[in-house]
Amino acid sequence: MLSVLKPKVATQKVPQEKVESTYRSHRIQALSGVFLGYMAYYIVRNNFALSTPYLKQELHLSATEVGLLTSCMLIAYGISKGIMSSLSDKANPKVYMAMGLLLCALVNIMMGFSTAFWMFAGLVVLNGFFQGMGVGPSFITIANWFPRKERGIVGAIWNISHNVGGGIVAPIVGVGFAMLGTSHWQAASYQVPAAVAIVFAMLILALCKGSPVSEGLPPLSEIVKEEADPATQQKANCKAPENMSSWQIFKTYVLPNKNAWFVSFVDVFVYMVRFGMISWLPIYLLQVKHFTKTEMSVAFLFFEWAAIPSTLFAGYLSDKFFKGYRMPPAIISMVLIFFCIIGYWQSTTLFWTTVFAAIVGCLIYIPQFLASVQTMEVVPPFAVGSAVGLRGFMSYILGASLGTSLFGIMVDRVGWDGGFYVLLAGAIGCIVFCVLTHMGAKELTRQREACTESLTNIKAS
Repeated sequence: MLSVLKPKVATQKVPQEKVESTYRSHRIQALSGVFLGYMAYYIVRNNFALSTPYLKQELHLSATEVGLLTSCMLIAYGISKGIMSSLSDKANPKVYMAMGLLLCALVNIMMGFSTAFWMFAGLVVLNGFFQGMGVGPSFITIANWFPRKERGIVGAIWNISHNVGGGIVAPIVGVGFAMLGTSHWQAASYQVPAAVAIVFAMLILALCKGSPVSEGLPPLSEIVKEEADPATQQKANCKAPENMSSWQIFKTYVLPNKNAWFVSFVDVFVYMVRFGMISWLPIYLLQVKHFTKTEMSVAFLFFEWAAIPSTLFAGYLSDKFFKGYRMPPAIISMVLIFFCIIGYWQSTTLFWTTVFAAIVGCLIYIPQFLASVQTMEVVPPFAVGSAVGLRGFMSYILGASLGTSLFGIMVDRVGWDGGFYVLLAGAIGCIVFCVLTHMGAKELTRQREACTESLTNIKAS
């Protein structure tokens, strides 16, 4: 690994009397950094979905070709998410994340100059590949700075960066069109968002932190005593074997872990529904529902931003009401999504189509972020990046590609009804794996309680 990407080593320790205040300050900065950083990744990712009507018009692409082009980016992202998230276990999170964002911005700038289809497709794949450098450092940072009992609400706060970033893409691109005009649609769609992303890459470097130890603080387990749980303390205190590579960590702690696979398949079906909605929303609303471009942009924004209050509320519920169990709110959300997809599909008015799109957007990020939090809790802290990599690889290679390319194929062959049958099947699949993940979480709780009892008995004797 390049020396600039290697983890920072603290040159001096923080004085004991300043540990608490420094920890609280640094963790707020760390969360702010990954929030703003991942938000910016979405600015140079979701801009592609907004450009699809222009791609069809200017490059004369069919729905199948647009779906396959979208899938190419998502497949590249899924492969990269698996590889890059595993590598991030051994890297400095903030440098790694900032570098990935800068590379995405560079590719978007080049997309603004591209007119040949295959050159454009290659740049789309490159953008998807560099996007994989964002999520691993985010989860590693959260796992480094926040104890398990706070990760529901903290994970929810971080997760709405998806929605803020995805929601502000339309206004940013809109400003680009206002400044440059529709004749320069590529510059407005790609280069203007790229300029915004470069600014946020600088913020990542200014705000993000590596780990408490790399900042001269004691380990997290010494700063925060988690409810006097010996089993949790034992897990928190475990350190990555220095002689193990990223692949060895993945092979030992993630690959044989059934709970890591269950939560990965939750994400597969969440992404199938999410990308089936968001990737086709602009074309569907413009061509089938006959929205204007302004009405479509409003519906797109509602789809993204409606999730912000619901995600925060679900994170709070999973921490407090469901006592750390993440899947019950996810199951409730997916059942409601199933019926709202039908409403979105069958609605005949502007108002109700927008309402059902907003409700799906409001709910779809709940199982996604709860699966993310669950991922941090089924592996040791030093394997979080690898577990995130597996989940990301599966969700994009299977889930996102099914929601985009399979949806497009069904639209071309049997009409839009076929595409919506794909989404309904995805909702059902997600519910099944949410139940399996919940059963796995309960099993882990029983094992933790047995470990706690065993350690207590040993100390008593």
